[in-house]
Amino acid sequence: MCRWAAYRGEPLYLEELVSSPAHSLIEQSHCATRAKTATNGDGFGIAWYGDRPEPGRYRDILPAWSDCNLKSIARQIRSRLFLAHVRAATGGGTRRDNCHPFVHGRWCFMHNGQIGDFEHLRRPMESMLDNDLYAARTGTTDSELLFLLALQFGFDRDPLGAMAEALGFVERLAEQMERPVLVRFTAAFSNGHDLYAVRYASDQKAPTLYAAPMGENGGYCLVSEPLNDDNAWAEIPDGSAVVVGENGVDVRLFRAAEVAVRERLTVVPAPLAAAGNLQLN
Repeated sequence: MCRWAAYRGEPLYLEELVSSPAHSLIEQSHCATRAKTATNGDGFGIAWYGDRPEPGRYRDILPAWSDCNLKSIARQIRSRLFLAHVRAATGGGTRRDNCHPFVHGRWCFMHNGQIGDFEHLRRPMESMLDNDLYAARTGTTDSELLFLLALQFGFDRDPLGAMAEALGFVERLAEQMERPVLVRFTAAFSNGHDLYAVRYASDQKAPTLYAAPMGENGGYCLVSEPLNDDNAWAEIPDGSAVVVGENGVDVRLFRAAEVAVRERLTVVPAPLAAAGNLQLN
């Protein structure tokens, strides 16, 4: 399982999550304490928002603990909103295109979890994408494809609703293809204004998610596991969504949408799917 950390609030140096704390994200890359595997050495990435609408990003396939550039960048860059991730691959090769966060336009996304039997679901999932989003897929992970599905289902209009539809579609697709229904999903995503996170699993075994105030004037940090032993960290329950915005933090119930796949799916090229061969109710 991967580990990640995200922040929204007054500008902070990235090192305050990535490298400085006692149990920083770099520390978690080789010594995670609340995951099935302690080592998350299959690459890393950071995405941060500055003066432009789209985020900056730095990713590499080296383990986070061995990349001196990561520590240097984290020490110099300040941001009011950033996401950072260390990867333990459950699918997809160790290559830069498979490292989180994923970016499309002003959106960025990172994920900890998995889709069961993904290799059998991948092609019909890809067929739901329009031509532009299909062409935007550069890696091979289930995480990136879930991100693109959520964009397809209306991230700009309703981020949490689009994510609920994307997860619901995957679950119904697995049912219809007579495959095991297994989605484990703890993710963070942002449009540069608000920070969102979701903790959800179809088997009630979602990867961990914690939150704590950080900095001044309502800043908040969301993490896979606490960065220190401070009692401020609160565990976010399974089946929850978190929104960190100008008015602070809001935690609400979350579940996958009841998306109906109208008929048994046949794998078709993305252009045909975009033309209407595959439809949602």
